[in-house]
Amino acid sequence: MRILLSLMLLVCSSVAIAADYKAEYRMSVVVGSNLPWGEGATRFADLVRERSDGKINIKVYAASSLMAGKQTNEFLIMRQGVSDFALASTINWSSTIRELNLFNLPFLFPDYAAVDSVTQGEVGQMLADGIEKKGVTVLAWGENGFRELTNSVRPVSKPEDLKGLKIRVVGTPIFIDIMQAFEANPINMNWGEAKIAFQQGVVDGQENPVNSILIPIKIWDFHKNITFWRYVVDPLMLSVSNKTWEKFSPEDQALLRQAAIDATNWQKDVVRKGLIAPDLSAHEQLKAEGMTVTVLTAEQIEAFKALTKPVYDKWVPRIGEELVAKARAAIAVVPKAEVATEAAEVVEETEAAAEGEAAAQ
Repeated sequence: MRILLSLMLLVCSSVAIAADYKAEYRMSVVVGSNLPWGEGATRFADLVRERSDGKINIKVYAASSLMAGKQTNEFLIMRQGVSDFALASTINWSSTIRELNLFNLPFLFPDYAAVDSVTQGEVGQMLADGIEKKGVTVLAWGENGFRELTNSVRPVSKPEDLKGLKIRVVGTPIFIDIMQAFEANPINMNWGEAKIAFQQGVVDGQENPVNSILIPIKIWDFHKNITFWRYVVDPLMLSVSNKTWEKFSPEDQALLRQAAIDATNWQKDVVRKGLIAPDLSAHEQLKAEGMTVTVLTAEQIEAFKALTKPVYDKWVPRIGEELVAKARAAIAVVPKAEVATEAAEVVEETEAAAEGEAAAQ
């Protein structure tokens, strides 16, 4: 009799939990569903639907459609429960959560291994804990990628080359500060306006990740010069509103978290493909489209980084001295072979090209 009663209570409890589940959950993404970022969200929704046998259905709302096109409102609608899930950029949330400006500190992260060391370690957990206290749970870290510089005027290999160029940037204050440190002219505008400005010659350049944005939108139609400098990285957070999260059973929470990890791991592989030596096929694609590809060496990057001290002086106290110190410590233990290998290949390629030109002359 006791066993039967226990089984009945378990069934009733399961029915009660299921009754709290929505027929459809909404997931916010600020970009189109055809970009790697949007595809990562779709992959998560598909994995959850499949693994829950259709019990948890997530619909992806792309192109900022849940927030009337205003990307910086995404965290607010997550807290309110208007959006249940999001695959969100740290940049878009950094105006509200200042600690996320850690990833906007110029040249802090030399390579992808450094990014992983931070997001998958103590610092990533510290950031997730802080976000959870504000009403949103981070399930896994994805990636938009390192933001590389393109322009229509000239190749950029030293700070003097950037001086005076009108560069379109996102509407986050630290990006304005960084470009001003290089004596460039930062201009904040949405992407639709930026494309028109490029065509009219009103704006000279922009910065965005290669596989996530630049190749899909065919940046070579606007700009012929690209500089790989990895000046800022843009991680993504696959997140869920606490109001939604607390209504899932522990078993379904585990299912959701694993699906988030699997989807973001897949998504990171996509956005990094062809950008890590020895596979530099993304570089080759840009060259094939007629772009001049400049990859900065460590010494060239230092020339830019030296100019950003005022940015660090202003923003590190806002982000948190302890958090930045822990991030630096996590980065310091990562081998630098990735950057060294790529830089060496670029130097060899440049020297070979110079020798070829000399022979032709």
